[in-house]
Amino acid sequence: MHRDPDRVPPAAGAPRSALPAWAALAAHAREVRDLHLRALFAADPGRGERLAAEAAGIYLDYAKQRVTQETLARLLALAEACDLRGRIDAMFRGEPVNTTEGRAALHVALRAPRNRRFMVEGHDVVPDVHAVLDRMATFADAVRDGAWRGWTGRPIRHVVNIGIGGSDLGPAMACEALRPYSRRDLTVRFVSNVDGADFAEATRDLDPAETLVIVVSKTFTTLETMTNAHTARRWLTAGLGDAGAVARHVVAVSANTEATARFGIAPDRVFGFWDWVGGRYSMGSAVGLAVMLAVGPAHFRAMLDGFHAMDEHFRTAPFACNLPVLSGLLAVWCTTFLGAQTLAVIPYDQSLRRLPAYLQQLCMESNGKSVTHAGAPVPYATGPIVWGEPGTNGQHSFFQLLHQGTRLVPCDFIAFARSAYPLPGHHDLLIASMLAQAEALAFGQTADEVRAAGTPEALVAHRTFAGNRPSSVLLAERLDPFTLGALVALYEHSVFVQATIWDINPFDQWGVELGKALARRIAPELTAPGEPALGHDSSTNALIRRYRRLRAGRAGGDRRAGAEPES
Repeated sequence: MHRDPDRVPPAAGAPRSALPAWAALAAHAREVRDLHLRALFAADPGRGERLAAEAAGIYLDYAKQRVTQETLARLLALAEACDLRGRIDAMFRGEPVNTTEGRAALHVALRAPRNRRFMVEGHDVVPDVHAVLDRMATFADAVRDGAWRGWTGRPIRHVVNIGIGGSDLGPAMACEALRPYSRRDLTVRFVSNVDGADFAEATRDLDPAETLVIVVSKTFTTLETMTNAHTARRWLTAGLGDAGAVARHVVAVSANTEATARFGIAPDRVFGFWDWVGGRYSMGSAVGLAVMLAVGPAHFRAMLDGFHAMDEHFRTAPFACNLPVLSGLLAVWCTTFLGAQTLAVIPYDQSLRRLPAYLQQLCMESNGKSVTHAGAPVPYATGPIVWGEPGTNGQHSFFQLLHQGTRLVPCDFIAFARSAYPLPGHHDLLIASMLAQAEALAFGQTADEVRAAGTPEALVAHRTFAGNRPSSVLLAERLDPFTLGALVALYEHSVFVQATIWDINPFDQWGVELGKALARRIAPELTAPGEPALGHDSSTNALIRRYRRLRAGRAGGDRRAGAEPES
C-alpha cells in the first residue's frame, strides 16, 4: 500500500524534526518567509471569509496570519504525523498523558455534565466532581443569602482567597472578567504573594467578623500560601478574640484533610480536588470557589457549560475547522518555523485585564520545556513568551515596537460585539481601534504611500510601516460566563496541541521546584543568630550578609528623611 512520505513516523527516540512532515514544513517556511500579507490578500479576495472558524460562540479570524493554503495543509499533515488525534483521545480517556508523574490530565471531567463518563484507573470521576460542585453550591448559596454567618453572628461581606499560581491566577481573572455578573455587595480579594504587602493591603479595610478566608492548596504545604494562611489565622484570632473563630471564617480547597484539620478546619469545610487536575487547569474545580461565591452557582455552571462546549468541539471537530487545533498549529508555525519568540495577547475588554497573566502561567508553565517526553533535548524552539495588556492601553505603550520594531511579535486580539458597560461612544471606538491595529500590523504603510500623503522625504523612512506582522482575532457576542469558559478551554487545548507537536509534557512543572528547595534552605540563614556558615556561591553569600546588615540597620550610608510609610 502507498504511504504518504510526509506521514511516516520517525524512528523510535528521534525528535519531531526528523519527521518528513516536519522537514517539508521547514522547507515551505523558507519558501514563503518573504511573502507579504499584502500579496496574499491581493491574490485571494475571499481570504478573509475563508480563513476563519467558529465554535461555542467564538469566531476565530486567522486570515492575517502569514500562512497559505499549502502552509495549512502542511501543518495539518504534521499534526497527523505527530498523532494529534491519538493524543487527544488518550487525554479524554483518562490515560496518564502526564508522563513524568504517571497521571491523567482530565480537567475536561471538571466541566462534564452528570450523564457523561470519564474514567481514571477504572473509576468514573464524574460523580465525584458533581458531588464537590453540589457542596460548593450549597455553601455558596448559604454565604450569599446570609444563612452562613461568622463567629459573631454577622453575615459574610468579604471573601479573601489565599493561593498562588493556579490557585490564584484563574479565579482572580474570572472574578474580574465576570464582575458584571457578581454580587456587588460581596467583596472578593486575592492574596498570593508572600510579600507581606499583599496580605496587609488586601485586608487593611476589612472587618474580620464579616470576612471568609479560602485557603487553596492541594497539598496544604505550599510555602507562600501557608505563610499567608497562618497570617490570616492570626489576623482573624486577633480581630475576633478567640482561636475558635477559625472554624467559622476559614474554609479550604485541598486534598490533604489531615493538614487542614491540624489548621483548625473541619472536614465538612474542606472542598477536595484530585491529582489528575493540574493547578493551572483547575479553575472549574473547587479552586473556583471564590468565583462561585462572587457570581453564584448558576453563573458558575454556565461557565462550566462554556468549557464543555469547547471541549466537545476540540474532541470531535475536524482539524481543519477546529479552533484549538488551528490556534495551536499557528503558534507552532510562528514560534518554531518563523522564529517568533513571544505572543502578545491583547484583550479589547478591560474586564479581561488579568487574562494575559493567567495565560502566562497556562502557556509558559506548560510548554516552557526543553526535553521531550523521553527526556531527550529538543532541537527546536518550544513555548513562546506570553505577555499582554488590554487595548487600547497597549496602543500607547508597546505597540510602537509591534509596528516598527525589529522583532516579530504575533498577536491574539480578543473582542466582543456587545459591552456590559454600554456608555455612548465608547465600545464602537474600542472595536474600531482593535480592527485598525490588526489591519495596520498586517499591511503596514509603504514609502510611496507615505510620500503620497505629503510627508517630507526626510521623514519617509520614519513613517513607513513594514507590515506583515501576523495576528488572529477572537470575536464573540459578549463576555459572559459561558463565553469565558469557552475562551479559557480554547487556550488550554491550544497549549496541548502545541505540546503534542513539540513532543513535550505540558502537565508537569519541575522547573519551579529547585527555587522552592533553595528558598527553604536560605530562609533560616537570613534570621539565624550570629554569623551562620553559608555554603552558596560568592554572590548569594554576599547578598545574604548584606541583607542581614540592612535588616539590622547596620549597613551604613545615608538615611533618607521622610521615608517611613504611613500605617
